[in-house]
Amino acid sequence: MLTGLATATQGQGLGIGNLLILLLPLILLAFLMMQQRKRVRQVSDLQTSLQVGEEVVTTSGMYGRIVAFEDPAVVLEVSPGVRLRFDRRAIGARAPQASGPLTPGSDAPEHPSPNDGPVSN
Repeated sequence: MLTGLATATQGQGLGIGNLLILLLPLILLAFLMMQQRKRVRQVSDLQTSLQVGEEVVTTSGMYGRIVAFEDPAVVLEVSPGVRLRFDRRAIGARAPQASGPLTPGSDAPEHPSPNDGPVSN
């Protein structure tokens, strides 16, 4: 009689444990899918809101200013007179606003340290 009671008690606990083991991965997958949809929506909104003259960064890290839009592409000016065509989907983000070029009194060191260049003997 005692063995039957012990077996019944163990069987009830295993049902809840198995349910948790099955539900946790499903919850994790649902969370990951929601996050991915959110990222896709943000990128889509960014790419549709771009305008001529904005500074952007491509997904490969190229900085440029939007000069023109062509149907599936965007033309970026990466340097004065240098224009490149990129697929619109290659635009990853708006460029962060730079504070300007470094001046001698800013973060750049005035004199190179001895470890910066080649060693001469």
